[in-house]
Amino acid sequence: MDDELPLIRRDPAPDRYGRLTVRARGLAAADWLAVPTPGQGVGRAAFGTVAGVSAPGFPAYARLLHPAALDERPVRWAEVGAAHGRTVAPGTAWHELVGLERDYANRSDQGLPGVWDEHPAEGPTPPDVARALLPVLARHTTTPDRCWFGLWEGYGRWDFGRFPTFATPGRDEVLLSGKLTDAVSPVDLDEFTELPDLWWPEDRAWCVGGDVDLVSTYVGGSADLVADLLAAPGLEAHPVTAGDLLD
Repeated sequence: MDDELPLIRRDPAPDRYGRLTVRARGLAAADWLAVPTPGQGVGRAAFGTVAGVSAPGFPAYARLLHPAALDERPVRWAEVGAAHGRTVAPGTAWHELVGLERDYANRSDQGLPGVWDEHPAEGPTPPDVARALLPVLARHTTTPDRCWFGLWEGYGRWDFGRFPTFATPGRDEVLLSGKLTDAVSPVDLDEFTELPDLWWPEDRAWCVGGDVDLVSTYVGGSADLVADLLAAPGLEAHPVTAGDLLD
């Protein structure tokens, strides 16, 4: 009897990921994210930190919370916390907010009737959060039509093996390029397609970072950008620092 698990069939990756171009050669645009640092392995910031999932060197950072849901309607963490008698702080973990153990995803008795019935989405930035994020980012770059994106090669049904990758802390990323307004376009492939983990403009005014295991997205940029993110009505954001640990 063969005890080996069957291989999952993955289709060859497309040359276009939504309206973004998958780069078949030339990774120089990502060099600033993939420079080794002694003692930390690949990347210029420690794995598991805000700067490690976004990028180091920015004067300010924000954490964008992925919403929970009730009957498929987005629900803010603040609303969930209030119902549970807890307050959301910049470093609050979702499982702590709702009183569950860290491996809560395996529980079937999730939710609080009338408040929430679905955990925040793990993974890169959810499309609705991304759509609210786009106009804020556009106001803080001179190159919104020339942007770069990193996509973890392990996502989805596609095999990206024919494309080169660049290494960031803990992940190997395929490089994509396109306009900032096209960042959400991969959902045109199907509703379950992941958005890129990393986004940054040609002028490197900011960097958006997410990860398959996270329920938050992190943004590094100017103090003015972070102030705008904190004030944006479509986002639930908190200020964090480069060395803060992730949730």
